[in-house]
Amino acid sequence: MIPLRDIIPSRTTPYVTVSIIAINTVVFLYQFSLGRGNEAFIRTWGLIPAEFGWLTVASSMFMHGGILHFGGNMLYLWIFGDNVEDRLGHGRFVAFYLLCGAAAALAQTWTDPESVIPMIGASGAIAGVMGAYIVLYPRSKIVTLVPILFFIQLIEVPAVFFLGIWFLMQFVNGLGTMTAASELGRSIGGIAFWAHSAGFAAGAIGVLLLKRPERQRVEWWHDA
Repeated sequence: MIPLRDIIPSRTTPYVTVSIIAINTVVFLYQFSLGRGNEAFIRTWGLIPAEFGWLTVASSMFMHGGILHFGGNMLYLWIFGDNVEDRLGHGRFVAFYLLCGAAAALAQTWTDPESVIPMIGASGAIAGVMGAYIVLYPRSKIVTLVPILFFIQLIEVPAVFFLGIWFLMQFVNGLGTMTAASELGRSIGGIAFWAHSAGFAAGAIGVLLLKRPERQRVEWWHDA
């Protein structure tokens, strides 16, 4: 399933969401321009759990490993970020986004503190945005592209189902990765499932503290 948009229009211009996407785009294009030098760039600015540092926690949030990694993250941020920013306000959304990213990084580091494999990507912070969205807009629906046999259909999937299944997949895969790493006795690279799970949980909890009560009214593109 490929999400395209939700059904809730934003009442304010999502300056922060657009700015985060712009920064990620600039960094990704710079990484692409480095060619073989990108590996050294990632090792310098990615978060290496065994060499944990707050500077690389921040810098790693704006780096990506490839076009699918980058494109998928930016699509999810564009779909869910504007509504969460609208509910929190621009300033609070900046703090919220960075704190979710930090929580994700800490969780992944905790699961494998001796790892020397760099962690990069905005996925943890964006997972926080998704966690906030499911709390703020449980009745929303996501317009989704679904291939059925030889046809492609557009359907509206309840946000609770779409995001709930996503979180469950991250959690289950995180358990599987931890078990495999324990059996092998070494770190395993790939997707940082625990970062996703922790970011989502941090967002779901954090938004309860940061949401602005005067912005509770929700408008819909059409009846949900």
